[in-house]
Amino acid sequence: MKKYIITAALSLFSIVSLSAQSKKDAQVSKLYQNYIAIKSALASDDADKTSKAATEFIKTASVIDYKVVSEGNLNVLRKDASAISEARNVAAQRETFLNLSDNMIALTKQFKLSDKPVYVQYCPMADGSWLSDEKQIVNPYYGKSMLSCGSVKSEIK
Repeated sequence: MKKYIITAALSLFSIVSLSAQSKKDAQVSKLYQNYIAIKSALASDDADKTSKAATEFIKTASVIDYKVVSEGNLNVLRKDASAISEARNVAAQRETFLNLSDNMIALTKQFKLSDKPVYVQYCPMADGSWLSDEKQIVNPYYGKSMLSCGSVKSEIK
């Protein structure tokens, strides 16, 4: 009997996971676009542009309903984005971007962030991943000095 209960629970978890992946929320999609703006600004080595993009990310995260994304998850995202927004140099922004990226990657497992594929990319030099809306590598961790360093690790559709 115990075996059947465990099997049923695992089956239910799989169904919940599949339905979670199909959820799409306009505000969460906008948050992803704000994240892409941060990534692009870091890739162009522009601390001011990165700071402004992070501020927009915070604004979007602040209006997402806690029923859609938990308060705890939003607080973590806002904390990372605030640190990026307040940092005045690209090196400090990139350090926090590692955390922001890990948290956004986790969010992609719960939501459909875009109608286009979302790529999880990885830089071995920074030992960090990030999300991208294009297959081409544009490295936010090293910018112009190593713009194409990295590879696509997975694709989320």
